[in-house]
Amino acid sequence: MKFGAFLWQRRGEDLAANARLAEELGFESAWMGEHIGFPTQFKSVYPYDPKGLPPVRADSAIHDPLMVFAYLSAVTSKIKFGTGVYVLPLRNPFVVAKLVASLDQLSNGRFLFGIGVGWLKEEFEWVGEDWGNRARRNNEALKLMEALFTQPVPKYEGKTVRTEGFYFAPKTIQQPHPPYIIGGNTEPAMKRAARLGDGWYGLSKNLGDALALIKKLREIEKSYQRAKPLEITFGTQWLGITVDEIRRLEEAGVERVLPSTELVARDSLGALRRVHDTLVSKFL
Repeated sequence: MKFGAFLWQRRGEDLAANARLAEELGFESAWMGEHIGFPTQFKSVYPYDPKGLPPVRADSAIHDPLMVFAYLSAVTSKIKFGTGVYVLPLRNPFVVAKLVASLDQLSNGRFLFGIGVGWLKEEFEWVGEDWGNRARRNNEALKLMEALFTQPVPKYEGKTVRTEGFYFAPKTIQQPHPPYIIGGNTEPAMKRAARLGDGWYGLSKNLGDALALIKKLREIEKSYQRAKPLEITFGTQWLGITVDEIRRLEEAGVERVLPSTELVARDSLGALRRVHDTLVSKFL
Protein backbone atom coordinates (compact mmCIF):
# COMPACT_ATOMS: atom_id res chain seq x y z
CA MET A 1 0.00 0.00 0.00
CA LYS A 2 1.23 3.45 -0.96
CA PHE A 3 0.26 6.53 1.03
CA GLY A 4 -0.24 10.07 -0.21
CA ALA A 5 -0.18 13.22 1.89
CA PHE A 6 -2.56 16.01 0.90
CA LEU A 7 -0.97 19.47 1.05
CA TRP A 8 -3.11 22.44 2.06
CA GLN A 9 -0.43 24.92 3.12
CA ARG A 10 -0.01 28.28 1.40
CA ARG A 11 3.43 29.61 2.41
CA GLY A 12 6.33 28.23 0.41
CA GLU A 13 8.40 27.32 3.44
CA ASP A 14 5.46 25.42 4.98
CA LEU A 15 4.82 23.48 1.78
CA ALA A 16 8.50 22.60 1.58
CA ALA A 17 8.63 21.49 5.22
CA ASN A 18 5.58 19.26 4.78
CA ALA A 19 6.86 17.71 1.54
CA ARG A 20 10.29 17.02 3.03
CA LEU A 21 8.80 15.46 6.16
CA ALA A 22 6.35 13.35 4.14
CA GLU A 23 9.28 12.04 2.10
CA GLU A 24 11.29 11.31 5.25
CA LEU A 25 8.36 9.44 6.83
CA GLY A 26 7.84 7.18 3.85
CA PHE A 27 4.85 8.74 2.12
CA GLU A 28 4.99 7.78 -1.54
CA SER A 29 3.44 10.99 -2.82
CA ALA A 30 2.17 14.49 -1.99
CA TRP A 31 -1.07 15.75 -3.52
CA MET A 32 -2.87 19.03 -4.09
CA GLY A 33 -6.29 19.94 -5.41
CA GLU A 34 -6.86 22.97 -7.57
CA HIS A 35 -9.31 25.56 -8.83
CA ILE A 36 -8.70 28.81 -10.64
CA GLY A 37 -11.36 30.50 -8.53
CA PHE A 38 -14.63 30.07 -6.66
CA PRO A 39 -17.81 32.13 -7.14
CA THR A 40 -19.17 34.34 -4.39
CA GLN A 41 -22.47 32.44 -4.74
CA PHE A 42 -22.50 28.72 -5.59
CA LYS A 43 -25.11 27.33 -7.96
CA SER A 44 -23.30 24.08 -8.72
CA VAL A 45 -23.32 21.30 -6.14
CA TYR A 46 -20.03 19.81 -4.95
CA PRO A 47 -20.65 16.08 -5.49
CA TYR A 48 -18.44 14.65 -2.73
CA ASP A 49 -20.08 16.15 0.35
CA PRO A 50 -23.70 16.00 1.60
CA LYS A 51 -23.70 19.78 2.06
CA GLY A 52 -22.79 20.27 -1.58
CA LEU A 53 -19.88 22.60 -0.80
CA PRO A 54 -16.14 22.07 -1.35
CA PRO A 55 -13.92 21.47 1.72
CA VAL A 56 -12.28 24.91 1.51
CA ARG A 57 -13.54 28.45 1.92
CA ALA A 58 -14.53 30.14 -1.31
CA ASP A 59 -12.02 32.95 -0.69
CA SER A 60 -9.13 30.56 0.04
CA ALA A 61 -5.78 31.20 -1.63
CA ILE A 62 -5.30 28.13 -3.81
CA HIS A 63 -1.93 27.80 -5.51
CA ASP A 64 -1.52 26.27 -8.92
CA PRO A 65 -0.24 22.76 -8.07
CA LEU A 66 2.07 22.45 -11.08
CA MET A 67 3.93 25.55 -9.94
CA VAL A 68 4.08 24.26 -6.38
CA PHE A 69 5.33 20.84 -7.47
CA ALA A 70 8.13 22.38 -9.55
CA TYR A 71 9.21 24.24 -6.41
CA LEU A 72 8.91 21.19 -4.17
CA SER A 73 10.78 18.95 -6.59
CA ALA A 74 13.86 21.11 -5.96
CA VAL A 75 13.78 20.46 -2.19
CA THR A 76 12.98 16.72 -2.33
CA SER A 77 14.46 13.74 -4.12
CA LYS A 78 12.07 10.76 -4.04
CA ILE A 79 8.50 11.73 -3.22
CA LYS A 80 6.07 11.92 -6.13
CA PHE A 81 3.58 14.72 -6.74
CA GLY A 82 -0.04 14.25 -7.77
CA THR A 83 -2.92 16.53 -8.71
CA GLY A 84 -6.14 15.59 -6.96
CA VAL A 85 -7.50 16.57 -9.44
CA TYR A 86 -6.51 19.01 -12.19
CA VAL A 87 -9.50 20.38 -14.13
CA LEU A 88 -8.01 19.95 -17.58
CA PRO A 89 -10.81 21.35 -19.81
CA LEU A 90 -10.61 24.72 -18.04
CA ARG A 91 -7.37 25.38 -19.91
CA ASN A 92 -5.62 25.46 -23.27
CA PRO A 93 -4.24 21.91 -23.68
CA PHE A 94 -1.02 23.04 -25.38
CA VAL A 95 -0.18 25.25 -22.40
CA VAL A 96 -0.97 22.41 -20.00
CA ALA A 97 1.21 20.04 -22.03
CA LYS A 98 4.15 22.45 -21.80
CA LEU A 99 3.69 22.79 -18.04
CA VAL A 100 3.37 19.04 -17.51
CA ALA A 101 6.40 18.22 -19.65
CA SER A 102 8.48 20.85 -17.87
CA LEU A 103 7.39 19.59 -14.44
CA ASP A 104 8.08 15.98 -15.35
CA GLN A 105 11.56 16.94 -16.49
CA LEU A 106 12.31 19.14 -13.47
CA SER A 107 11.08 16.49 -11.03
CA ASN A 108 12.91 13.68 -12.85
CA GLY A 109 9.69 11.85 -13.66
CA ARG A 110 7.93 12.21 -10.31
CA PHE A 111 4.60 13.63 -11.51
CA LEU A 112 1.25 11.82 -11.25
CA PHE A 113 -1.34 13.56 -13.45
CA GLY A 114 -4.69 13.35 -11.68
CA ILE A 115 -7.34 14.72 -14.04
CA GLY A 116 -11.02 15.63 -13.83
CA VAL A 117 -13.58 17.31 -16.07
CA GLY A 118 -14.90 19.56 -13.29
CA TRP A 119 -18.11 20.01 -11.34
CA LEU A 120 -18.25 23.82 -11.04
CA LYS A 121 -20.10 25.22 -14.05
CA GLU A 122 -19.67 28.80 -12.83
CA GLU A 123 -15.89 28.44 -13.05
CA PHE A 124 -16.09 27.43 -16.73
CA GLU A 125 -18.38 30.35 -17.49
CA TRP A 126 -16.07 32.73 -15.62
CA VAL A 127 -12.98 31.84 -17.71
CA GLY A 128 -14.93 31.57 -20.97
CA GLU A 129 -14.66 27.82 -21.53
CA ASP A 130 -17.54 25.70 -22.81
CA TRP A 131 -19.22 23.57 -20.17
CA GLY A 132 -21.24 21.29 -22.42
CA ASN A 133 -18.39 19.70 -24.36
CA ARG A 134 -15.83 19.63 -21.54
CA ALA A 135 -15.63 15.81 -21.49
CA ARG A 136 -14.85 15.61 -25.21
CA ARG A 137 -12.26 18.39 -24.91
CA ASN A 138 -10.71 16.62 -21.93
CA ASN A 139 -10.48 13.30 -23.77
CA GLU A 140 -9.00 14.83 -26.88
CA ALA A 141 -6.55 16.88 -24.81
CA LEU A 142 -5.21 13.65 -23.27
CA LYS A 143 -4.68 12.16 -26.73
CA LEU A 144 -3.11 15.39 -27.97
CA MET A 145 -0.68 15.45 -25.06
CA GLU A 146 0.42 11.89 -25.71
CA ALA A 147 1.24 12.88 -29.28
CA LEU A 148 3.12 15.97 -28.09
CA PHE A 149 5.10 13.95 -25.55
CA THR A 150 6.07 11.07 -27.85
CA GLN A 151 6.25 12.09 -31.51
CA PRO A 152 9.24 13.98 -33.04
CA VAL A 153 6.81 16.16 -35.02
CA PRO A 154 3.48 15.61 -33.26
CA LYS A 155 0.38 14.98 -35.32
CA TYR A 156 -3.11 14.60 -33.92
CA GLU A 157 -6.54 15.63 -35.15
CA GLY A 158 -9.66 15.63 -33.04
CA LYS A 159 -12.91 17.55 -33.26
CA THR A 160 -11.85 20.16 -30.69
CA VAL A 161 -8.04 20.27 -31.01
CA ARG A 162 -5.36 19.35 -33.55
CA THR A 163 -1.64 19.69 -34.17
CA GLU A 164 0.60 19.33 -37.22
CA GLY A 165 3.81 20.94 -38.45
CA PHE A 166 5.13 22.09 -35.05
CA TYR A 167 7.92 20.74 -32.86
CA PHE A 168 7.17 20.29 -29.17
CA ALA A 169 9.85 20.05 -26.49
CA PRO A 170 10.76 19.10 -23.87
CA LYS A 171 9.26 15.63 -23.94
CA THR A 172 8.27 13.98 -20.69
CA ILE A 173 10.67 11.63 -18.92
CA GLN A 174 7.76 9.30 -18.21
CA GLN A 175 6.66 7.75 -21.49
CA PRO A 176 4.27 7.86 -23.20
CA HIS A 177 3.13 10.37 -20.56
CA PRO A 178 2.96 10.79 -16.79
CA PRO A 179 0.33 8.42 -15.37
CA TYR A 180 -3.16 9.63 -16.23
CA ILE A 181 -5.19 9.14 -13.04
CA ILE A 182 -8.80 9.95 -13.90
CA GLY A 183 -10.89 11.26 -11.02
CA GLY A 184 -14.60 11.00 -10.41
CA ASN A 185 -17.17 8.72 -8.80
CA THR A 186 -19.64 8.82 -11.69
CA GLU A 187 -20.05 6.10 -14.30
CA PRO A 188 -18.82 8.38 -17.13
CA ALA A 189 -15.67 9.16 -15.14
CA MET A 190 -15.04 5.47 -14.50
CA LYS A 191 -15.54 4.69 -18.19
CA ARG A 192 -13.14 7.50 -19.07
CA ALA A 193 -10.56 6.02 -16.71
CA ALA A 194 -10.98 2.53 -18.17
CA ARG A 195 -10.69 3.87 -21.71
CA LEU A 196 -7.95 6.50 -21.37
CA GLY A 197 -6.37 6.26 -17.95
CA ASP A 198 -3.63 4.44 -16.11
CA GLY A 199 -5.46 4.82 -12.82
CA TRP A 200 -8.65 6.01 -11.15
CA TYR A 201 -9.05 8.43 -8.24
CA GLY A 202 -12.13 8.07 -6.03
CA LEU A 203 -13.48 9.73 -2.90
CA SER A 204 -15.93 8.67 -0.23
CA LYS A 205 -17.07 9.49 3.30
CA ASN A 206 -17.05 5.90 4.61
CA LEU A 207 -15.65 2.46 3.93
CA GLY A 208 -18.92 0.96 2.70
CA ASP A 209 -19.33 3.57 -0.02
CA ALA A 210 -15.67 3.18 -0.97
CA LEU A 211 -16.00 -0.57 -1.45
CA ALA A 212 -19.17 -0.13 -3.49
CA LEU A 213 -17.44 2.36 -5.79
CA ILE A 214 -14.47 0.04 -6.29
CA LYS A 215 -16.78 -2.85 -7.14
CA LYS A 216 -18.57 -0.66 -9.69
CA LEU A 217 -15.26 0.41 -11.23
CA ARG A 218 -14.10 -3.18 -11.66
CA GLU A 219 -17.38 -4.13 -13.32
CA ILE A 220 -17.07 -1.24 -15.75
CA GLU A 221 -13.43 -2.09 -16.41
CA LYS A 222 -14.38 -5.55 -17.67
CA SER A 223 -15.98 -3.99 -20.74
CA TYR A 224 -12.63 -2.62 -21.92
CA GLN A 225 -9.71 -4.59 -23.29
CA ARG A 226 -7.02 -3.22 -20.99
CA ALA A 227 -3.48 -4.58 -20.85
CA LYS A 228 -3.50 -4.16 -17.05
CA PRO A 229 -6.07 -3.16 -14.40
CA LEU A 230 -6.45 0.44 -13.36
CA GLU A 231 -4.34 1.48 -10.39
CA ILE A 232 -6.80 2.69 -7.75
CA THR A 233 -6.06 5.77 -5.66
CA PHE A 234 -8.61 6.48 -2.96
CA GLY A 235 -9.16 9.61 -0.93
CA THR A 236 -10.68 8.51 2.38
CA GLN A 237 -12.68 11.50 3.54
CA TRP A 238 -13.47 10.13 6.99
CA LEU A 239 -11.25 11.05 9.94
CA GLY A 240 -9.80 8.29 12.10
CA ILE A 241 -9.45 5.67 9.40
CA THR A 242 -8.00 2.49 10.88
CA VAL A 243 -5.38 0.00 9.79
CA ASP A 244 -8.11 -2.62 9.41
CA GLU A 245 -10.10 -0.34 7.10
CA ILE A 246 -7.04 0.28 4.95
CA ARG A 247 -6.46 -3.47 4.75
CA ARG A 248 -10.07 -3.85 3.55
CA LEU A 249 -9.36 -1.30 0.84
CA GLU A 250 -6.14 -3.10 -0.06
CA GLU A 251 -8.02 -6.39 -0.39
CA ALA A 252 -10.47 -4.64 -2.72
CA GLY A 253 -7.61 -3.57 -4.99
CA VAL A 254 -6.70 -0.10 -3.75
CA GLU A 255 -2.99 0.58 -4.25
CA ARG A 256 -2.74 4.14 -2.91
CA VAL A 257 -4.63 5.80 -0.03
CA LEU A 258 -4.82 9.50 0.76
CA PRO A 259 -5.99 9.50 4.39
CA SER A 260 -8.13 12.40 5.52
CA THR A 261 -6.26 14.20 8.28
CA GLU A 262 -6.20 17.48 10.12
CA LEU A 263 -3.44 18.70 7.80
CA VAL A 264 -5.26 22.00 7.56
CA ALA A 265 -4.55 22.47 11.26
CA ARG A 266 -1.79 24.71 12.55
CA ASP A 267 0.41 21.74 13.42
CA SER A 268 0.42 20.09 10.00
CA LEU A 269 3.82 18.51 10.64
CA GLY A 270 2.47 16.91 13.79
CA ALA A 271 -0.51 15.63 11.82
CA LEU A 272 1.80 14.03 9.28
CA ARG A 273 3.73 12.30 12.06
CA ARG A 274 0.51 10.99 13.61
CA VAL A 275 -0.62 9.54 10.26
CA HIS A 276 2.77 7.93 9.88
CA ASP A 277 2.73 6.44 13.38
CA THR A 278 -0.84 5.14 13.23
CA LEU A 279 -1.04 4.07 9.57
CA VAL A 280 1.95 4.40 7.26
CA SER A 281 4.41 2.65 9.59
CA LYS A 282 2.18 -0.43 9.65
CA PHE A 283 2.63 -0.96 5.91
CA LEU A 284 6.31 -0.14 5.42
